[in-house]
Amino acid sequence: MTDASCWFRRWRSAYHAEMRIIDSQIHIWGEDRPDRPWPAERAGHPQRDQPFSAADALAEMDAAGVDAAILVPPSWEGDRNDLALAAAAAHPTRFAVMGRLPLESPDWRDSLYAASAIPAMLGFRLTFHTPALAARLADPDDPLWSALIAAGKPVMLSLPGIGEKAAAIAARHPELRIAIDHCALPSGSKGAQAIAALDRLTALAGFPNIVVKLSALPCYADDGPPFRSLVDPVLRLIDAFGPHRLMWGSDLTRLPCAYAACQRFFAQTLPIDRQTRRLILGGALLDWSGWRLP
Repeated sequence: MTDASCWFRRWRSAYHAEMRIIDSQIHIWGEDRPDRPWPAERAGHPQRDQPFSAADALAEMDAAGVDAAILVPPSWEGDRNDLALAAAAAHPTRFAVMGRLPLESPDWRDSLYAASAIPAMLGFRLTFHTPALAARLADPDDPLWSALIAAGKPVMLSLPGIGEKAAAIAARHPELRIAIDHCALPSGSKGAQAIAALDRLTALAGFPNIVVKLSALPCYADDGPPFRSLVDPVLRLIDAFGPHRLMWGSDLTRLPCAYAACQRFFAQTLPIDRQTRRLILGGALLDWSGWRLP
């Protein structure tokens, strides 16, 4: 960390007393190599050509004035949590983890409970990119949901274009804490199509156990910083869910803009009061996840 970035973080912390800025999603990953191979079917999907390390993430966070982040292991590495957990162990005030589960393994339940015992593992992030995983999502009585509740862990669900599928699970399991990734925006959508999907998301606001990650939104905007096209749709989500159920995030490695520009949309561009800003930029995430930062 440079002297300049240290000074900036100290200044920002003093100026924004109690305004912690916490990113709800950053991926880090290593190389695809023989001793740590990626699944063949996922090997073509990394967000960048080069690996992105914890040190890379910290450098970006320091430059943008981001205090801490949730590390979400990416799907292209398979069901691995090792790099994220190592980063959280080395930097416990900067990183925590929402990990992956080997749900297509017969031992998935043992993996869930073992991972739940790791302090940095706040919960789990699930994707549904295979038929077997999609079948779990379609079944609110699948034992996965009860196991998560028994472990006391929240879950982040990646549901691009299919956010409504969370409704039956939320209704059947009101004690399960559910976060919807990236506002469930359809993959590849931009502009009016994405904004229409944001408006449809308000149908989930009636489930008090559902929160929404306002993550990766610049990827779906058809304008550049300061992303004024997103202001009214996000204000409608605030009206529907309340700021205590909305969590800023970047999905840093696929942003089409500078990291700081993504953060500034929520820190400056949105016309919201200080308490609303405090919740969206980190307070709601801490409350939802149970992450106890000093």
